[in-house]
Amino acid sequence: MKRNERERITYIGHATVLIEVDGVRILTDPVLRYRIVHLRRRRTPILPRWQEHLDAVLISHLHYDHLDLPSLRKLGKATRLIAPLGAGALLRQHGFTNVEELRAGERTSVGSVAVTATMAVHNGARGPFGPVAECLGYIVGAQRWRVYFPGDTDLFPEMAKIAGKVDVALMPVWGWGPTLGAGHMDPYRAAQASRLIGPQIAIPIHWGTLYPIAIHRLTRAFLVDPPFLFHEWMLRMAPQVEVRILQPGEHSDL
Repeated sequence: MKRNERERITYIGHATVLIEVDGVRILTDPVLRYRIVHLRRRRTPILPRWQEHLDAVLISHLHYDHLDLPSLRKLGKATRLIAPLGAGALLRQHGFTNVEELRAGERTSVGSVAVTATMAVHNGARGPFGPVAECLGYIVGAQRWRVYFPGDTDLFPEMAKIAGKVDVALMPVWGWGPTLGAGHMDPYRAAQASRLIGPQIAIPIHWGTLYPIAIHRLTRAFLVDPPFLFHEWMLRMAPQVEVRILQPGEHSDL
């Protein structure tokens, strides 16, 4: 299949998703290595082809598991980065030359595809002493498929305003440990959000990839169960939405 014919979602792992629509390749929150601070990555693939010929990278917020500087360097310092207001200084300080900052509600374009920044409810600080920026989600508005990437966010009532505006929702259903901190959705809250948004297709993300050192030897349920629990809640709360569960490294053609 030619690149400009492909319409595909690839779940690379955690919040890293390759969106291919209308001949455009957009990567979200790239984490393309096997160690970040105290976190390890399960031995899921990180294929070179996912990192090539990118038209833009979307960054949702400044946390280390979403804005990973070594992963961004792999993509090249001239790669176009679309990031929240407040992230630009950090990125330019590290040599990235093609940075565009957005506020929630603002819009840009990548080729023929519109990209709209949306609200997210999360802590935007890059701790312990780093900068603070907004937290964003994004709607990638292609001709046939409009894809919602919420970033890291908790459930919030304004999600109802997205109803009718997206066809595919990439729903975060967990995190990187056996428990969740504030500003995240679990499978139940992700299903509530999906009911508000009403996409045709929901793909659970932000699960099954990263874990703290040695924790996975004590319990592995948090690496396996969240998307299936999400699916169970969706059958009760939004049965009209098709749920597609992708393991890290798998893709789904639209």
